[in-house]
Amino acid sequence: DLPDVRDGLTRRERVVLWCLSELQKERGERHVPTAMLYGSVAEYVDMSVEEMQGILVRFVGYDRRL
Repeated sequence: DLPDVRDGLTRRERVVLWCLSELQKERGERHVPTAMLYGSVAEYVDMSVEEMQGILVRFVGYDRRL
């Protein structure tokens, strides 16, 4: 997966963000459980839980190793 030149996101990252946005709209801007997000993402792209969590960690900028 190569990043898009417009914003630097890969297709998988874009799917995660889009699913997160849609679920937040459905839930009235409330937090979305990771399991619910994964279920939605899995409908569009074949991705492991660990891969999705890695994408979320990169988006947040949190390093679990610290």
